[in-house]
Amino acid sequence: MGRMSERSIESAPVLITGMSGAGLSTAARVLEDLGWYVAHNLPPELIISFVEMCDSKNSPVDKIAVVSDVRSREFCGSLPEVIAVLRDHDINPTVLFMEARDDVLIKRFDTVRRTHPLQGSGTLQIGIERERIVLSQIKELADIVIDTSDLSIHDLRRAIETSFATIAKKRQHVTVQSFGFKHGAPRDADIVVDVRFLPNPFWEPELRPFRGTDKPVSDFVLRQAGAEPFISNFVEMLGNMTAGYRREGKNFITVGVGCTGGHHRSVAVSEEIARRLAEQDGLDVSVNHRDINRV
Repeated sequence: MGRMSERSIESAPVLITGMSGAGLSTAARVLEDLGWYVAHNLPPELIISFVEMCDSKNSPVDKIAVVSDVRSREFCGSLPEVIAVLRDHDINPTVLFMEARDDVLIKRFDTVRRTHPLQGSGTLQIGIERERIVLSQIKELADIVIDTSDLSIHDLRRAIETSFATIAKKRQHVTVQSFGFKHGAPRDADIVVDVRFLPNPFWEPELRPFRGTDKPVSDFVLRQAGAEPFISNFVEMLGNMTAGYRREGKNFITVGVGCTGGHHRSVAVSEEIARRLAEQDGLDVSVNHRDINRV
């Protein structure tokens, strides 16, 4: 294979993969809208040939993406092997992995009355468990992991657009996500911190109806003993980690900040962490509150 030329491909190829039912088709449509030429369900052994073809001077496309779902395992090769070959030729593909909780995947399959490609004569749950095993290695190699369990179509589009805008600017992106432990820790977090050591505004009757984005709750949380040193130390630690992540080629970092319900403490602390990170050079920062409206 020839070396990928900057003139023919503006950015590295994108490999879209992940759990069946987690939004691979939606991710492909978003990238198509953003100008990528998307090839669907190429077997692993053909992905390299496709990339090589798009390297030619007369190629009509300059940004390419490939969707590869679990059905490709029936062919020779694997996505980790494809990535290794591409990297041997100085091409570093961006791997986008779509994820979702088991209960959400089961509901989606039931809604469209589809069987899982790996369930065989078993249940949907068995098919999902088999797929997680098959995809575990490629998930470890992913640059971007998006958990679509609680995302609307519009939220997913924004998440993908933000990620690829970051790629275009060649900057690292940090997502700070608040959540409630009672709803489960986020699957796609690289770092998870627990702020349940802070007093809970839920037990203050005048604060209970508000959320951590509201000033009365934010002020209450941030003035508690331990809040300031925790946030300062965490931001400093993360600053040291982002430098290491950059050296390792990891440009997307997700920080999960959890409290009990995801309404008050985690929201206020996430907002403050994101505000301080945004002041650092070389970082794009976004914040989202997964469980802020959940009961």
